[in-house]
Amino acid sequence: MTNFDIADIFSAYSKLIDIHGLNSFKAKSLAAAAFSIERLTIPLNELPFKELSVQKGIGDSTAKKISEIINTGTLKEYEELLTVTPPSILEMMKIKGLGPKKINAIWKEMQIETLGELLYACKENRLKTFKGFGEKTQTSVMQKIEFFMNSKGRFLFANTVRANEYIKTNLELHFGKINVIITGDYARQLEIIDQLEFVIDASIEEIKNFNLHDFNVLESDESSITFITESGLKTVLHSASARDKYFKAVKFSSSSEFSELLDEKKCENAKNENDVFKKLNLPFIPSYLRETKNIISKLKAEFEPIEAKDIKGLIHCHSNWSDGAHSIEELAEECIKRGFEYIVISDHSKSAFYANGLYEDRIKKQHILIDELNRNYAPFKIFKSIESDILNDGNLDYSNDILSTFDLVIASVHSNLSMDKNKATERLVKAVENPYTRILGHATGRLLLSRNGYEIDYDKIIDACIANNVVVELNAHPNRLDMDWRYLDKVIEKGGLISIDPDAHYLEGFDDINFGVLVAQKAMITAKDNLSSFSLSQFEKFLTQK
Repeated sequence: MTNFDIADIFSAYSKLIDIHGLNSFKAKSLAAAAFSIERLTIPLNELPFKELSVQKGIGDSTAKKISEIINTGTLKEYEELLTVTPPSILEMMKIKGLGPKKINAIWKEMQIETLGELLYACKENRLKTFKGFGEKTQTSVMQKIEFFMNSKGRFLFANTVRANEYIKTNLELHFGKINVIITGDYARQLEIIDQLEFVIDASIEEIKNFNLHDFNVLESDESSITFITESGLKTVLHSASARDKYFKAVKFSSSSEFSELLDEKKCENAKNENDVFKKLNLPFIPSYLRETKNIISKLKAEFEPIEAKDIKGLIHCHSNWSDGAHSIEELAEECIKRGFEYIVISDHSKSAFYANGLYEDRIKKQHILIDELNRNYAPFKIFKSIESDILNDGNLDYSNDILSTFDLVIASVHSNLSMDKNKATERLVKAVENPYTRILGHATGRLLLSRNGYEIDYDKIIDACIANNVVVELNAHPNRLDMDWRYLDKVIEKGGLISIDPDAHYLEGFDDINFGVLVAQKAMITAKDNLSSFSLSQFEKFLTQK
């Protein structure tokens, strides 16, 4: 046990006390003791107890603690405080720039417990509104969290797009465009990417000679080589030849279950991926649908997957009336510039106090403004909406009189995500049964790679939405992508609608609809199945139908 080890325990204990908002005097004295211990040249573990307290900066109380650490390896009171601190809060301590007092505010005032929730709050523009934080701090915290999370080796799809394009471009320059095929999780359009993969028409020796300045070789064998970037993103390059190139392209962009349908011997010398399926006497299956064997029976010849160009309006956008970064005018003008026909402004409701949620008086003022803007922006239209919080008992946080003033109500859960499956399901069903609920927002409240969200009975929730003519949101924010695509086909099979919504808090957030479209394709969603693909006139008609 070195002096530095001892000082680290004092320092960590001091920070924990501040994080819990306990005795600040004690925290300061522990921090001072840590400072003194680090600067002592005499090894404290070699001193008898009576000599500890006479060292510079160390008194009797500190000497007793040092002795306990030397004898037991820790401090009992420190360990007791550790046991009542969520592991996710301890993880926050690893983020540079987040001191204990800031973590206390994040945890106790903002009620945020995980790095994922904190990152999402930054992306919702919420952190800067709290005392002691500002725009620069918010940006810095966001960047440091992303770096920390990426170092764990799993990435949101959105966070790999640039890397995939960069690697593909360099591979094509080296091996030729025709000899490089994107495969793996990325080709399957999975929401979480564990590694990027490419099939290269080149020998393994040629691939080993490929060099990218920020790549390090992780492992290799006779058929592939795995690199890793400085950010921790793994990239696998599979060696192939003209004989097996397209078979490998299909194989490595399929789930293990779907791969059981493949037969390499039958697929030798395939001319392209279409030809692979022809040789197997199967209809062509795009990479994003290569998940289960039963896709063969579900796929219809006339299936036309939704595309980003099919989105006609942006539903679920936040303005600076709550926690968005831009005015309603700026949001509308950006929509017009991009060719959209309408926007649905869905600011946070009053229960979302942390997001500057709207109380009744502000709702009336916002509606007056929207009426005025609609006169100016016609034929483009701004719709009056709200993202109304679903309370613990399933009620929404406004009276029906207030809810009736909106064109569209999105009901969402933002708090108390620890309910058991039955209670969580009952809560959502009750919210869906509210006569003014038109869209069930991000049903489980999950944040990918950081929070699982609700465990719910999907069948009951979907049945309730169908029965009450409520649309199921596919929240396109890359951290959410909720409801999960694995359940969305049930909505369509039962005659319901989904809505691909950006949940945008910035103008740049409009682009998130692209990620929503990618996962919607995996659920075999078409434009007619998606509310935000409705033209303005179709959308207005939809609003009159409940």
